Amino acid sequence: MSEAGDGTLLSDRIRNALTDEIASGVLAAGTSLDEQHLADRFGASRTPVREALRQLAVSGLVEMRPRRGVLVTRLTSARMMDMFETIAEVETLCVRLATYRMTPLERCRLSDLHEASKALVAARDLDGYESFNRDFHGSLYAATHNGFMAEQALAIRSRLDVFRRTQLRHEGRMAASHEEHGQVLAAIAEGDGELAARRMRAHMLNAASALGRYIADTVEG
Repeated sequence: MSEAGDGTLLSDRIRNALTDEIASGVLAAGTSLDEQHLADRFGASRTPVREALRQLAVSGLVEMRPRRGVLVTRLTSARMMDMFETIAEVETLCVRLATYRMTPLERCRLSDLHEASKALVAARDLDGYESFNRDFHGSLYAATHNGFMAEQALAIRSRLDVFRRTQLRHEGRMAASHEEHGQVLAAIAEGDGELAARRMRAHMLNAASALGRYIADTVEG
């Protein structure tokens, strides 16, 4: 696996692979992850492996312990719901403010992103849809024109990125996510910030529910 290719950083590809294995239970809680073993497995140096593990630690999927190395932590539905409940409220604030502050060009960009994502849903392209989803929500943060709020939303989102990817694996979730984005955009187009906020909260909590079911089915089950 080389550093070049589709534009995705090697560390991100390693992180995604490990995320999927942790979420599916292939890598069980308590499993030790060795940097050199992973480097050999992915045909990489230890540097991108170390970065991937750092990102997983930030999200809470692994724990770095002195003298014990890196261990896979236990996923629980309750913990995930707490995290998604928090980001749901933050995104609710963002979309409410963005509805009233975004420029016509920003609104068009969001619509274009949403339209282009149809093909990703049809192709069941998890990596492509995850990238789109990050761009879509990030564009909403930027459209608040409140730099501090956008920074805080991005910081919290970085903690949940791996989980937002995982919830898309639940049956039908990608298509549902696309539909919910459309409902949020419709409220924005009507200039109804309160409706857009309610729909965004529902969207995020639906994602949390999908993640909880996926974890229960694959890890806890």
